[in-house]
Amino acid sequence: MLTICLYGPESVGKTTLARELADHYQTVYVPEVARDLITSNHLTSDDYARIAVAQAEAMRAAAPLANRVLICDTDLLTTQLYATVYGVVHPPILDQLAAQEHFNAYFLLNTDVPWVADGLRDLGHRRAELFALFEQALRERGRAYTLVSGADYAQRRALVMNEIDKLLAQSLSESNSTS
Repeated sequence: MLTICLYGPESVGKTTLARELADHYQTVYVPEVARDLITSNHLTSDDYARIAVAQAEAMRAAAPLANRVLICDTDLLTTQLYATVYGVVHPPILDQLAAQEHFNAYFLLNTDVPWVADGLRDLGHRRAELFALFEQALRERGRAYTLVSGADYAQRRALVMNEIDKLLAQSLSESNSTS
């Protein structure tokens, strides 16, 4: 099974894209569980620990339900970044669980789409800065990624689907060569 992470700052279309990809690949996606756990961005270290545990559990629970591909709307690196941005010390469990996460592919969604406020999103004025932090975090950790840019959502979706299709074909080829 391939694990795919849709990655980037707030309001770049990750959730919508995750739903569309899950529909296309007839699989499940793992939503950002923090949205169900918090009502504001004034969080404590304990809140981030709770989010980390719940996000990791959501991934574990979704994996057996996936059909070849598990689409994740976020990851724990994102949780770490937001803790840092909001000035909260990372709880040890967050860093431990983030270190255990593995994705076959990261898709870094650019901020070149309209920002949409939703009650929790409050960093629209810092989009360029946040995008740079997200990209830097991937580079520092040596994680390869595909940049997804452009204001045309259909083109963004097509780019991601093309890359996932390549990974699926490669995975099938590798499994056939070992059989």
